[in-house]
Amino acid sequence: MSTKETLIKKLKEKNARIAILGLGYVGLPLAVVFGEAGFHVTGVDPDKRKIDSLQKGESYIPDVKTEAVAKLVKSGHLTATDDFSVLKDMDAVSICVPTPLRQTGDPDMSFIISATEELGKYMHKGMVIVLESTTYPGTTREVLLPKLGAEHGLTVGEDWFLAFSPERVDPGREDFTTINTPKVVGGITETCGEVASAWYEGAIKTVHYVSTAEAAEMSKLLENTFRMINIGLVNELAIMCERLGVDVWEVIDAAATKPFGFMKFTPGPGLGGHCIPIDPLYLSWKMKSFNYNARFIELASEINTNMPRYVVSRILDAMNDRGMILKGSKVLVLGAAYKPDIDDVRESPSLDVIGLLQKKGANVEYHDPYIPHIHHEYDGWHMDSVKDMMKSVKEADAVVIITNHKQYDYKAIIESAKFVFDSRNATGKFGKDNEKVVRL
Repeated sequence: MSTKETLIKKLKEKNARIAILGLGYVGLPLAVVFGEAGFHVTGVDPDKRKIDSLQKGESYIPDVKTEAVAKLVKSGHLTATDDFSVLKDMDAVSICVPTPLRQTGDPDMSFIISATEELGKYMHKGMVIVLESTTYPGTTREVLLPKLGAEHGLTVGEDWFLAFSPERVDPGREDFTTINTPKVVGGITETCGEVASAWYEGAIKTVHYVSTAEAAEMSKLLENTFRMINIGLVNELAIMCERLGVDVWEVIDAAATKPFGFMKFTPGPGLGGHCIPIDPLYLSWKMKSFNYNARFIELASEINTNMPRYVVSRILDAMNDRGMILKGSKVLVLGAAYKPDIDDVRESPSLDVIGLLQKKGANVEYHDPYIPHIHHEYDGWHMDSVKDMMKSVKEADAVVIITNHKQYDYKAIIESAKFVFDSRNATGKFGKDNEKVVRL
């Protein structure tokens, strides 16, 4: 049999040895899904804390139950290590490392490059490699391909196989998870795509094959650019409605009654998370090398990035209308996570709002049931979540809702607070027409 046929046979019979590079929000759920499908999976990560947790059978990701990890570790279907040399024995490797932006707005490829260089030390014939980290179109072919097979005298599509399959993780979501969210797969060659698809079909319910790695890379950027631009649109709508004296939330609810031709997005204090604020800018950066300005992306980014400042300006105006001064006032921010009911603060607008309020002279505290501590990397401040939230609500001159966690009792918060600024319409019917509440 050919190398391709041998590897596909091992994958279909689940005799192939699997490695996941990077055991964060993407890698660990993927490792568990492959393990539960019957593969023997080795997770590789330089973070010893993660390795120690997994070796004890404990999960550190809210979306992955400790019981599931413990069961896989006990059965031997999941092992974890910080030793990259195990890759010499692997048949299939998925790269799930972070792809942040630098402060300059350029892609930070260091994690992908580091993982690729480590993997390159242990490359061998009969291996399939899939990059899952979101990045600009061309990364798989331009960055990974030269660093892997060519240095070992291996021919891609014949001796080894390389593909891209974008992660589609939405932390905190229960209806669509790794196993039932359709998986897009595109190979460097047609054969690469066939092998990678055969691998993922062994664990994921639906695999959607595209003709190239670039098509798969671009599909992920389209998904998040679509969301970014539409969020930017409703954020600008909120600014316009405030100036017109119109309730933006009523407008959006009315538009959403149309059963076709409209998709509901809601405004907020800014974008957060590991995808929407970052991924479209990878595409914008890439297009600059073609002398093309991605105008929709740049404009949406400008609007969304300015939302924390807009929120603070609205808080300042609302307090002035009530005869209050922001400087020296006690402000309680509710929610540090970038979205409700998760413990993830990556790119959270809450950090920006807190920092801006502090610069205006406010005495700021925060509460988040999922996040006991926050640290702003660039401004260098550290803060602990208040212990007694309702006590802090009563004592605060202003309560600012940034993250609409479900467990908050918004009716009780309004009753106890002096003034509430609600950036998410979390207060709903309790906040509408209530003189204590100002909504975005």
